[in-house]
Amino acid sequence: MESTVAALLARGKGLLAADESFPTIGKRFKDLAIPSTEENRRTYREMLFTTPGLGEFVSGVILFDETIRQSIGGVAVPEALARQAIIPGIKVDLGTVALAGFPGEKITEGLDGLRERLAGYRQLGARFAKWRAVIAIGEHLPTASAIAVNARLLALYAALCQEAGLVPIVEPEVLMDGDHTLARCEEVTTATLQAVFGALTEQRVSLATMLLKAGMVLSGKDCPQPAAVEEVAQATLRCLRRTVPAAVPGIVFLSGGQGDLEATERLNAICRPGGTPWTISFSYGRALQDAALQAWRGAAANVASAQAALQHRARCNSRAVLGKYSPESENSPG
Repeated sequence: MESTVAALLARGKGLLAADESFPTIGKRFKDLAIPSTEENRRTYREMLFTTPGLGEFVSGVILFDETIRQSIGGVAVPEALARQAIIPGIKVDLGTVALAGFPGEKITEGLDGLRERLAGYRQLGARFAKWRAVIAIGEHLPTASAIAVNARLLALYAALCQEAGLVPIVEPEVLMDGDHTLARCEEVTTATLQAVFGALTEQRVSLATMLLKAGMVLSGKDCPQPAAVEEVAQATLRCLRRTVPAAVPGIVFLSGGQGDLEATERLNAICRPGGTPWTISFSYGRALQDAALQAWRGAAANVASAQAALQHRARCNSRAVLGKYSPESENSPG
């Protein structure tokens, strides 16, 4: 697990989250009039994973259950990724459901049978896993109970992963939905991370062989006065320094509904100062894929342009991880 962590946190690299569930990828395909068939999903992800030079900027890919069982050119997807020095990982949660007794709040399912599923994924080639919890901000949300139960589930998942020899990525996502301020997001994110690391410690999870997948501290997407890029960076770093133990080797940011340029600019602002005890990088889904999906549109003739779009976004985020991104990077091929 130590070597997997080190490889995932290789300098200037991040993760590609390609673990969309059937409903999520179905919606994205529907918007472009692409039928969401198993073969179309396989073809799309093949386009992503065979992008020339992807391994220069991407250290790992988070897969969905269907994808880890598929093949590219007769080679199993995990092996095809490994041949490019990209580590295959797997989303193991089964999505969110309403938290009984707490309107507007959710918990994540998937603990039942997880020990056996993790062993199976390890045999299929996965070397790390991911579990996502969601925390909503509202007038009376989140409650301490919702934060606590989600923290507990994340800790149990992480312990089972390490038992199976898989690096757990722990993802407590504080949602952008709403009109809350930057300060309110910082308050909720702080409380959430404190609860998560308390639960991880109680469950005897090794912090040295896990990664945190966190959201940036952001104003709600409907906030009338959204925070500036530098304000986001300052609030995010302040929150993380208060809550994330130095024993954690790395933090990878989720994009969480941000536009691709916004996600890159904010990542750059967070990484530019340096001096953190953890390696900071990205684990982006839409913020890496959107331009490629728009270019591809289900057509084989568009594969080259779609791969160029993905490579460009991956390169820009690689620069951001190093604190070297600038608007001019959007026009630079190298």
